[in-house]
Amino acid sequence: MKASTRLQALLEPVVAALGYELVGIEQVTGGRRGLVRLYIDHPPGVTVDDCERVSRQVSAVLDVEDPIAGGYVLEVSSPGLDRPLYTPAHYARFAGRRARLRLHSPLAGDRRNVTCTLLGTDENEVRVEVDGVEHRIPLSQIARARLIATPWKI
Repeated sequence: MKASTRLQALLEPVVAALGYELVGIEQVTGGRRGLVRLYIDHPPGVTVDDCERVSRQVSAVLDVEDPIAGGYVLEVSSPGLDRPLYTPAHYARFAGRRARLRLHSPLAGDRRNVTCTLLGTDENEVRVEVDGVEHRIPLSQIARARLIATPWKI
């Protein structure tokens, strides 16, 4: 089981018990200390107090379970306007929105960075529209995905 999958399985129930959705986890290694970043969401929005509350509880669980080798910094954040997408449910939820994808292998020959419109999901694939053409991309081929923040209208 991948480290991020193990962390997700360990921390998702903890975050859910506090009333939040664990959107995803990013782990960055390197240097003297690594970084573990949790993205949480909550229907009315996420405040600094929410992040602090989750951070305290998650930190206690990580101290007891000790699933991460070496030192690390724990960071808890809202997903923001350019929220990352991790699961098939995220892609389905934001169908119709614009996103940027970084792919493990090129799409249509030469493009690994793609700006697209999300169309939804089918089993283990994400349906997207790029330059007016629909593509099906296996989830395993997506290295990173983020929504494109839409400008505020006044």
